[in-house]
Amino acid sequence: MGIEIERKFLVSDSTWRDACEKSVSMRQGYFATNGKASIRVRVSDNKAYLNIKSTDSLIEREEFEYEIPQNDGKRMLSTLCIDQQIEKTRYYVPFADNLWAIDEFHDVNSGLIIAEIELGNPTENIEKPPWIGEEVTQFVRFYNHFLVRHPYSCWNEEERAIVTP
Repeated sequence: MGIEIERKFLVSDSTWRDACEKSVSMRQGYFATNGKASIRVRVSDNKAYLNIKSTDSLIEREEFEYEIPQNDGKRMLSTLCIDQQIEKTRYYVPFADNLWAIDEFHDVNSGLIIAEIELGNPTENIEKPPWIGEEVTQFVRFYNHFLVRHPYSCWNEEERAIVTP
């Protein structure tokens, strides 16, 4: 499939909600989260995908994604996935010729809202919306494959703090 180049940010306020074009509920589970790749299944409102992503880099990763029958995806979620599952609503918000994906997490990751933007190259300049907060691309703890084993609700104050390395 190719290379995914993505940056992640915390969201500083809720004004993005007024510009939201659409939203999709998602549930995803992981078959593996350690080693060279994360392997997951994602089921949304009317589709399902099998996804494999490299884990050796945070901003630029190899990604392979394949649509599968939704019933197969649901079955995989209920019988083959490890630990907790990720439950979230993804909102699509346009800003300055870009489309931002904002994930509002639920269940054990409730309270966490992350904005993502996919880029053409790692050094691409972007205009940040006013509701964008701290960048968290460099922190693995904000990635879904980490959250499935270390939910946001279990983080201590130090883990929730953003300290630039």
